[in-house]
Amino acid sequence: MSFSIGIVGLPNVGKSTLFNALTRSKQADAANYPFCTIDPNVGVVAVPDERLAKLAEISQSKKIISTAIEFVDIAGLVKGASEGEGLGNKFLSHIREVDAIAQVVRAFSDGNVIHVNNKVDPKNDSEVINLELALADLQVVSKRLDTAKKTARGVIAKDKEVEIELLTRIKTQLETGKPARALEYNDEEKIILKELQLLTAKPMLYVVNVDEAIFASPHPTIPLSGEGAMVIEVSAKLEAELADLSVDEAKEYLKTAGITETGLDKLVVASYKLLDLITFLTSGEPETRAWTVKNGAKAPEAAGVIHTDFVKGFIKADVCNWHDFINAGGWSKIKETGKLRLEGKDYVVRDGDVVYFHVAT
Repeated sequence: MSFSIGIVGLPNVGKSTLFNALTRSKQADAANYPFCTIDPNVGVVAVPDERLAKLAEISQSKKIISTAIEFVDIAGLVKGASEGEGLGNKFLSHIREVDAIAQVVRAFSDGNVIHVNNKVDPKNDSEVINLELALADLQVVSKRLDTAKKTARGVIAKDKEVEIELLTRIKTQLETGKPARALEYNDEEKIILKELQLLTAKPMLYVVNVDEAIFASPHPTIPLSGEGAMVIEVSAKLEAELADLSVDEAKEYLKTAGITETGLDKLVVASYKLLDLITFLTSGEPETRAWTVKNGAKAPEAAGVIHTDFVKGFIKADVCNWHDFINAGGWSKIKETGKLRLEGKDYVVRDGDVVYFHVAT
């Protein structure tokens, strides 16, 4: 199961630098001029999970496999993007294809890196991007609403009532400058919403790109508005420097600087939460592995992530919490503790479950 996060923002705010650090590559151009990224760059990043090594030690696993999230580095947007400025229409179409948005705003000071608006103002940066996303959505909704109203004049008017009411409500929301994600939708409306692929309906995370010194020391949080949006801080410059070091060298550097968690770790974990995902685990001698499912997934759906045939073939699942698995000493001993549960098709998988699926072959 693959999930993607689109990295967006104004030109020269550090998107490509951040992407290269995330993927430990030089895949994306990171130059001091607007639109150095034209086609989106795609990279798959492992989700850090300290549970895996502990489980693998108990199971004496031969390998460890993390779950992952796909990041897409999308070219910088500018004011007027919704009208085609700066190749905006092309870039906006790239955003429609991702599951969620990480909006990078610039809070670092560097006279050698040109800001497209000639000033460092994170709040203004976010307002420009949010307005362009809303305007692009407004075009989509208005066009669809006009079509629905014309169709409703015929004999199937009743079938269009829900759609017209929904589109009208979203249009009003966008005209007031608020995102579609801030509204509540019933199941029927969610089907229509998914078809629209609205940019402002996607989950969003603000990534504030700060100076290295600020990131490493206590400081006031930079205020950013946006209904339903999370906020984290990173220093893309610091992350790029860490990416050039070995794992041990990076750990020593962070320890010396008094940094307990990298910005990239925060970004990956926050993205995971943003998409409302959970991790369940499998562990044995061949491998210990993390698997991704949507929060609320039932046992057969989780089994299907491992192999699609497991959905129909699902019989039951042995389930325990990862702490209990470690404390008991693995599969062979946890049965003795009474903490191993036998779950059926209606069981909702929880984050941190260690699972063994029984399926018909």
